[in-house]
Amino acid sequence: MMIKDFAVTPFTMYFDLKNGMTDEKITTKRYLSNMNGMFADNEALKEMIKEDILAYEFYELSLPEKDSNLLFGTSIVYPGKVGNEYFMTKGHFHTILDTAEVYYCLSGKGYMLMENPEGDWAAEELTPGKVVYVPGRYAHRSVNVGDEPLVTFFVFRADAGHDYGTIETKGYRKLIIEKDGKVEIVDNPKWKS
Repeated sequence: MMIKDFAVTPFTMYFDLKNGMTDEKITTKRYLSNMNGMFADNEALKEMIKEDILAYEFYELSLPEKDSNLLFGTSIVYPGKVGNEYFMTKGHFHTILDTAEVYYCLSGKGYMLMENPEGDWAAEELTPGKVVYVPGRYAHRSVNVGDEPLVTFFVFRADAGHDYGTIETKGYRKLIIEKDGKVEIVDNPKWKS
């Protein structure tokens, strides 16, 4: 890949279709200590932070932040639970709120949890070969409900930016938990309107 005077020339990049990894970049890692306040069970999180388990990691290409460029990469969410709530990504809105994003599931099993500022929400299942279209105005997070890593490939416009602060402050309206051995979507008792 060559970036010169904000012009991008054609390039290729390899991602393993099973584990989402590449030797061409270094991932950004999110440990449970980076997820403080994200899970409903704060006490369980405090205990698990002592081991500081890797919850997820992702590759995101660095390109000029122009609406004519597309950023892409892979996200790998590891299996696990904090209390009864499945491991997940922090989730975010885009700074340019109307930005859409596409996720293609390479391996694993999970959900894409989405919501917009008006209160609409959705949880779309992710299994290998499924594509989830996240419309503009929707915050989104990947949730791993399986026993192997949930690996997705994503793409969005390069100037979209990420707004993690809104989620850190308010949380999501819904949680994805395990109850009686099954996946359930429930109201978040900590959600702030």
